[in-house]
This record gives sequence, C-alpha cells and structure tokens, in this order.
Amino acid sequence: TVIRAAILIQNWYRFTMARLEMRRRYSLSIFQSIEYADEQDQLQLSNFFTFMLDHYTHPDSVSHIFTSPSVSQVVDEGLCLTEFERKIDVPDSYYGPRLSFPLTIEDANALLHAFRNEQLLHARYVLQLLCETRKVLKEMPNITHLSTSYSKEITVCGDLHGNLDDLLLIFYKNGLPSEQNCYVFNGDFVDRGKNSMEILIILFAFLLIYPNDLHLNRGNHEDYMMNLRYGFTKEVSKKYKDHGKQILCLLRDVFSWLPLATIIDSKVLILHGGISDTTDLDFLSALERNKVRDHIHVGVILFSLKNLAVQMLRSSFRYLQILDILWSDPRSQNGCTPNKCRGGGCYFGPDVTAKLFERYNLKMLIRSHEFKPEGYEISHDGKVITIFSASNYYEEGSNRGAYIKLNPELIPRFVQYRVSKYTRRQNLQERVGTIESSALKSLREKIYAHRSELTSAFAQYDLNGTGKISVNDWAAAMESVLQLELPWRMLRSQLAQMNADGEVDFMSCFYDLKIGQPIKEVQPALVETLCRYRRDLEIIFNVIDKDHSGLISLEEFSQTWRLFTSHLGIDVYDESLDKLVLSIDYNKDGHIDFNEFLEAFHVVHRLEKKAN
Repeated sequence: TVIRAAILIQNWYRFTMARLEMRRRYSLSIFQSIEYADEQDQLQLSNFFTFMLDHYTHPDSVSHIFTSPSVSQVVDEGLCLTEFERKIDVPDSYYGPRLSFPLTIEDANALLHAFRNEQLLHARYVLQLLCETRKVLKEMPNITHLSTSYSKEITVCGDLHGNLDDLLLIFYKNGLPSEQNCYVFNGDFVDRGKNSMEILIILFAFLLIYPNDLHLNRGNHEDYMMNLRYGFTKEVSKKYKDHGKQILCLLRDVFSWLPLATIIDSKVLILHGGISDTTDLDFLSALERNKVRDHIHVGVILFSLKNLAVQMLRSSFRYLQILDILWSDPRSQNGCTPNKCRGGGCYFGPDVTAKLFERYNLKMLIRSHEFKPEGYEISHDGKVITIFSASNYYEEGSNRGAYIKLNPELIPRFVQYRVSKYTRRQNLQERVGTIESSALKSLREKIYAHRSELTSAFAQYDLNGTGKISVNDWAAAMESVLQLELPWRMLRSQLAQMNADGEVDFMSCFYDLKIGQPIKEVQPALVETLCRYRRDLEIIFNVIDKDHSGLISLEEFSQTWRLFTSHLGIDVYDESLDKLVLSIDYNKDGHIDFNEFLEAFHVVHRLEKKAN
C-alpha cells in the first residue's frame, strides 16, 4: 500500500510538473512571437519613410531620419567639457555625483551608489561623459582584438535592455571592471527596461577609466529608430526634459562609433546577432562604421529599392553586412535564409558557421540578441553560444540571466542568476501563473487589434452563419491572420469558448475586451486602425516632432495619417478623422498632443477594469 501510494504521488507530481512546464513554454512562445512580430512592424516602417519623403508636403520634416545631426551641431567637439561647464549650471540643490574628468574609480563608485538610490546624474555631466566617450570610441577599430594572456579570464555579457539590477548583480558576483577583470558587453544595453540611461552612464564611465579592459559591441537596439519604438527616447526625454534633445543627438552619434565585434585570442568571435553566408570580417574591419548610421531602416530601404545604381548596390551591401551581424539568428538546419520572424538579418545553419570558421580559423562564436529561458544556449555542435543577461525579461520570473567566463584555454563557464524582488515569495505554480497571465493578456490585445480581419477569416469557415466553427478551422483562421506560429489548438481554452458539440464560438475571443476611445461618435474602423497601429504612429509622429515637444500641427497630423493609411491600403473616411482631430485640439491652437491622443486608443480588459 505504501509503495502504491508513493507511485501515485510520484505520477501526480510528474504530471503536475509536466503541465507547468507546458504552460511556461507556451507563455514564453507567446511573448517571443509577439516580440518578433513587433520587430517586423518596425522594419516595415522603413518603406513608409521613403514613401513619406516622396509625398510629404514638407519633406524636410522627415529627411533628418536619414541624416542624423553631427556633434558639431550640438557643441564644439574640441570644447565639450568647458563649453558644457560654461553653459549648464549645476545648482547647489543637486546632491548627485559631481564628475571631474579624467574620471577615476571613485567617480564610478559614486555613480553606482547614486543609481542604487535612484538618483539622476545631472545633464551637464551626462553630456560631458558622452563627449569623452565619443573621443575614446573614435580611436577604436571596428573589430576589437583581445588576448587572455593579459587577463586570466574575460567575462562576456549579453543583452541588458535597461535592467540596471542585472548589471549591478553581475558586478556584485563577478567584480567591477579593472585591469585584472576584463569585460565584453555584447550590445542591446538600452530599450524596454526603465534604466537604460543609467546602464550607459556606468558602462561609459568604466570605458573611460579602463579603455583596454572594458569593451562594448553595438547591438541592434543602439539605433535611433529602435529607441523611438522601444522606450529609450522616451526615457531620456522624461529624465532630462531641458537637455534631452542634446543628449539624444550625442547618443545617436556615440552609438554610430560603437565597435561591431570582438575577437579573443584570434579564435572566439563575439558579435551581437550572428552571421550570414556573405559575412566578410575583412570588409567589416575596413568600413567606416560611423557612416552606417541607423542601419535598420536605411539598410532595409536600400535592400527594397529597385534598379539601384552601382554606387547604391555597394552601399546596400555595406548596410546588409551590418544588418546580418546585428539581426541574424542560428538555426539547426543547414543553409542561410531570410529571417522572416524578425524581418531583418537571416537564419544561419551549422554549415554557414563551419564555413566562416574555416575561412578565419575560428573555434567559437558568442552572440546575444535572443531571449533564452536559462540565460544561455549552446548550438551548432558547441560552436555557437547565445548569451542573454537580462533576467525577468518578459515578466518577473520568466527567465534567468547569464554571463560567460572564458579562461586562456577558451573553455566557457556559465554563471546564471535572477534578480528576485517578488518571485522568492511565490512557489513555482504561482510564478508560472504570473507569466502565463501576462502572456495571454498581450496575446488577447493583439487578437482584438485584428478583430475585423479575424471576424472575416472566421466567417469563411462558418458557411451557415452559426457563429460556431471547428477547433481546427478556428486555429487555421487565427494563424492565417496573426501569423505568430503558436499552438492555437492548445491555447483555445484560454482564448475562446467551446460548446457541447466541440465547436468554437469564435466571437467569444473578443468578449472580455474593448478599445478605449476619447469620443463615442468615431467610426469603429478608425478606432480599430488607430489601436492596431498605435506604436507605428507614435514613432512617425515623434520623427515629425523634431523638438520633442509632444505637439504637432493639425495639418501635419492629418497629412501623415492619410499617407499612412494610403501606404497600407486602409480605407478610412476622411470626415471621421477630421471630426476626431478637431475634437482633441482642446485649446484650439492648431496643435495636438499626439502621445496623449494615441494613449487613448488601447485595449481595455473589461474583467480587470471591474476588479479595480
């Protein structure tokens, strides 16, 4: 009886753990699929900006996205320190760190202490730090070569994405950068998290103090357009209202000077994304990397244009080389194919890795760029390592972060961690429940933003107009519209109701959701379109809003909207838009606060609203 009871308990435990793991995996798949779909939308904006240049009444309002301003337009490069000191006062009421250049380790410690206590560094010191960082980066090669003979171990960190707690934990566990403790940070320092600025300040400070011992590679998020979409631009503008425009201008230039890759002992290649079958390290070493500004949208534009001149083709090749190393992902299948999930870069197989290794006599590729539940992943027979250092990336408890330590034998040792603020109080079932709830919430919002298309897709299977279709047909319709490659049949119970005959009530997908809107009279199709493309429109309006005031004229708003809907082939009545625009010009001065306007069009979860 005791043995039988033990077996029953063991079977129950295994079944429970298997179900929890299944829920955790599909929740993470939802997060990642939505993330990649959003990146596709971001890259597709590139084509719209060329369309704007051709059709906009005032093309100078958008042309600056292709030619970022030089530092000289912000400040005389040779007088950075003294000019900012002369022009920007630091009041006596400021109690944060007061930096003096050249920086010392005491300055770095002061910054760490201040940021732990949620203090801001004054704008004068930020601007001075950026100017000094730019000087150092300008002297660095495109590909940095390091040797373990000067340091017993080299630590490699992946994406941080504004998660300051992860950086502080890495330094606590592994020690601060120093001549005896060399670091390589492999891009994507910014966006998504709320402390991107603090991470940059810390990394740049240590770079100035130990330029031979702390190394930075560029990631795909060290980019003007990505920062507009994923939060860094908004973070800087909020934290540094008076000097945000200067800081963002300098950062755009600093990002363009970040090295593209690092090679350790001529054997280990470290770059942010990956490689392709055309990756040429000699070419990457020789190009003028600062000319490859805002690689994402410009590269895609060049790639998509037809009948390019020879010079254009050369330029296109340069940008595509950058896109490949910043956006590509490894796959187990041989070959090199376009990365359709992200919309940029490629999928590269073991044969592509082997070919590059043979050409350059390499033995290992360390890359980042991809979320991994355990913080790292080994692929291509141990030749490719993905390292991801942002723990709790999608949700509290969703993943561990990790970093790599490489010794002189180039044997990688992985160190995992997770910043735990709340998850220690939760058991495994509660943690998985939190992750699952957050993932499903994001998925439901995406479903509702595509309500019209989904309703039409469901109707094609509902030939008798019953409002019910089979599970297979429901899953096929969901994938045909959303194209997220998710296990829809498994997710059905979480998203839609089913009757006793096993048929899905497809309209039940939308029962618990609605779209918030500022005035009731607006055409439903317009409301859904605004909700669906809210993030794209936010980027477009931010590009037009060159002074970062948050205001644009009614004329600019209306023309941009009409161009956008025309480019996408969306049919929305002009009268409906005119009525909406006039209704939100509250003080009748001919301008609107577009961020406030767009924020009004979001998906509301009815059940959550009632609970609150």
